[in-house]
Amino acid sequence: MLGCVIHGQGDLRVEELPAVEPGPGQALVAVRYGGVCGSDLHYWRHGGVGDFRLREPMVLGHEVVGTVVAYGSPDTPGPAVGTAVAVHPATPCGVCPECVDGRANVCRDTRYLGSAARFPHVQGGFAGQMVVPAGQLRPLPEGLELRRAALAEPLSVALHAVRRAGDVAGRHVLVTGAGPIGCLVVAAAKAAGAARVTVTDLLPEALRYAEVAGADTAVRADDPDDSGWPAEVDVAVEASGVAAGLDTCLRLVRRGGVVVQLGMLPPGQSPFAGNLVVSREIEVRGAFRFDAEFDEALRLLAAEPVFDALVSAVVPVADAESAFALAADRSRSCKVLLDFGA
Repeated sequence: MLGCVIHGQGDLRVEELPAVEPGPGQALVAVRYGGVCGSDLHYWRHGGVGDFRLREPMVLGHEVVGTVVAYGSPDTPGPAVGTAVAVHPATPCGVCPECVDGRANVCRDTRYLGSAARFPHVQGGFAGQMVVPAGQLRPLPEGLELRRAALAEPLSVALHAVRRAGDVAGRHVLVTGAGPIGCLVVAAAKAAGAARVTVTDLLPEALRYAEVAGADTAVRADDPDDSGWPAEVDVAVEASGVAAGLDTCLRLVRRGGVVVQLGMLPPGQSPFAGNLVVSREIEVRGAFRFDAEFDEALRLLAAEPVFDALVSAVVPVADAESAFALAADRSRSCKVLLDFGA
């Protein structure tokens, strides 16, 4: 079976991988689609994500959907063989203080598919077949097909960020960055009842995808005279991962408002308008991954066909490097999927 393995900065290879077999409590899944995530692109372009650096070859991929093939033992609970499933990518430890406190998404000993956060690295799901704990499988709701279901993981990230902002019903929400995650934050905010969503980005093509996702106003981030700039907003979600986006959020959110930092900032120190946090009593909250939002994401995907328009390309796994190049060019794409089907 073919798999996408990152060996170092700029060194992505499509390789023949050995067959895998499930053990007790595990399931074997035939992968159909895998979404190319921003973190996958960071491993490819920079050899790491934030402070997580590659130390050995690693199969990429954590946005994975497919079909159950087999279980390691006949008494393993899980969806029936042949069921279409999405794979929750996290295996939290369940015993650390964060897990006990109901915050498994920041578990200090979690295993996350395709992540170099620990060593040996956790191998990902960009392969023809993969083995995962059976508890990570989620059968797709009726009417949800695998292609759209591949958005479940990034939509979960967006839903968690909106949840971290608090109640956004009837509020004006600003989203900085209209990449795939930013567009999904737009959709998540609208689904949570936001009265108005303004999104900013440097690229007009990205802003068009944000409008498809439900943005009421799209603003060029490099145009201070754009008439779409709001005087202030109630909530801001920073989804670009650049310090300038955070600065915009802090300057536009109202006094006593909430800013959620979702985009992963570069490693090291970042400039930060801390005086505004003090003088305006702005609450700055981080948002990292997700937990139970995964099931909510599947339900929302089943109900909203608009998400189909955010999948801009489906590329055979044999052409993985061209798929990564396409995904990295936001003037030509939103979400790019790898196809592992026959």
